[in-house]
Amino acid sequence: MLKDFKRKGSSAGDGAAPRKPYRSRDGRPFENRRFGKKHFDSDREEKPWRGQGPAREQKREGFRERPSFGKRNDRPFERRGDRPFERRGDRPFERRGDRPFERHGDRPFEKRGDGIRKRSRADFELKRRDNAAKLRQERSKTVYKKTEIRDSDEVRLNKFIANSGLCSRREADKYIQAGVVSVNGNIVTELGTKIKMGDDVRFNGERLTGEKKVYILMNKPRDFVTTTSDPHAEKTVMDLLTGCKERVFPVGRLDKSTTGVLLFTNDGKMAEHLTHPSYDKKKIYQVTLDKPLTKEDFDSILKGIWLSDGMINADEMAYVDNDRSVIGIAIHSGRNRIIRRIFESLGYKVTKLDRVYFAGLTKKGLRRGEWRYLDQKEVNILMMGAYE
Repeated sequence: MLKDFKRKGSSAGDGAAPRKPYRSRDGRPFENRRFGKKHFDSDREEKPWRGQGPAREQKREGFRERPSFGKRNDRPFERRGDRPFERRGDRPFERRGDRPFERHGDRPFEKRGDGIRKRSRADFELKRRDNAAKLRQERSKTVYKKTEIRDSDEVRLNKFIANSGLCSRREADKYIQAGVVSVNGNIVTELGTKIKMGDDVRFNGERLTGEKKVYILMNKPRDFVTTTSDPHAEKTVMDLLTGCKERVFPVGRLDKSTTGVLLFTNDGKMAEHLTHPSYDKKKIYQVTLDKPLTKEDFDSILKGIWLSDGMINADEMAYVDNDRSVIGIAIHSGRNRIIRRIFESLGYKVTKLDRVYFAGLTKKGLRRGEWRYLDQKEVNILMMGAYE
């Protein structure tokens, strides 16, 4: 426990004792003992203050008398003029003009009043063009190793069929098992079979050849079946590709009544990548319902609902019209008929379904039933997967 200490004689409090005059501890009044008095009690005799008496003049043995200032007669005079006086300015002038004068440019004089030179857009453009020219020159010197495909090289049969533009690899496996593929006149039904590039591969009697990879974007209209061939279908999406010389197939499927973005290609590897169940890129749909979507159901879809094949939720949603019957929905799932099943599970009927975004592509500039080839920039984005 801490005690409350107070100095005696302080003015704090009403009961403080009166202050006493200062006294030394031995009871003697204070006196300045700086000079002439002993500071400590001792038996040593008092010595006079040195400042009061004459300085002592005793000599120590073994030391010579120090001469007074300015008398140095004990050592001979040494002339320091043995070395000639050198003036630093006597060195011959050396010109450093061995390097030729270098001009740093044809740039016009610029006034630098504020100490900072403001570069114009033309300066940056000129530098960019110079760098691009140097880069092209370096690339032209680069020697690339030429790779040739020999007839003796082996490749899987399903890959060869997919590269021919007939279908994807998974569909090619089904055709092989169905017995409609022959190699050099022999029907092949075993999966994993490898062939040589020079072999004669036929599908239903028609020879398959390698083709240049192409990618086509279509704005699919209503009432067209997404398939390469269907004897029971009145109209297929292949009927719309008039003028396309390459043998292509649709990437994925859209229902007969579903419209919007549909991709075609003869690149089996790319098609397999985009249609695989693990494909989780964003797809955007515009959905028209038979009645307005309530706020409660709207929030439920965003939060997640249970379907027969598991939990599903939308990434984004928005009302498109005022009566809340047209909805915009973004989703990453690629499950079969997933959009229709989401709304049907909540008691709504989808009257129209339009896919407006797929694999980084939109239907902008295409009317229903029209198609076009992708340009090289779009193909590069598609190959790299540089999209959401």
